[in-house]
Amino acid sequence: MATGPIQVEVYVEDYFFGDKALSDGQNSIEIVQTLAKEAGETAPAPPIELATWDSWFRSWLEALQPDLASEQAYELSLRLTDDAEIQQLNAQYRQKDQPTDVLAFAALETELPLPEIVESEPLYLGDVVISVETAQVQAQQHGHSLEQELAWLAAHALLHLLGWDHPDETSLRRMLQQQEFLLQTIGLSSGYYQEELLA
Repeated sequence: MATGPIQVEVYVEDYFFGDKALSDGQNSIEIVQTLAKEAGETAPAPPIELATWDSWFRSWLEALQPDLASEQAYELSLRLTDDAEIQQLNAQYRQKDQPTDVLAFAALETELPLPEIVESEPLYLGDVVISVETAQVQAQQHGHSLEQELAWLAAHALLHLLGWDHPDETSLRRMLQQQEFLLQTIGLSSGYYQEELLA
């Protein structure tokens, strides 16, 4: 059982809000500003700080600790990107040639990692890729902030990294309920779970 606070190292690769032009050469900030303007809204707030991502993932892993093995340190990578790049990844790894909101690539293939690895290194959970472009559209559709949508997608991806899946309606409802719980632990509530129940 865990004896102290969980340590989480989140490596953020921000290819969306960063200064880099994305695959089509257009500035990603311009893309989101255009989407917001078309919806009659203001452009999104500045990107989420690394400390906030760390805090969110730490809170979520602490909340999930009773369901996890007794690891005390975790690592994961988070890449913020646009629709063009996530479409390429979706086609390459899932054979779906279309943009999606989030992809999760779990590093663990076994139920429990080898004890000698756990003792010497943080447990690497895997990689998360989020399309900020799609997240902005979904945030507008659901009437909440981009920050809230990014948190929702990150929580969804974390659950996938930990072995959750939703092959059927019952599993999907359980996962949505768990995501809602995770958002509540960081002071957010998406309302997605209720929307999905009504759909």
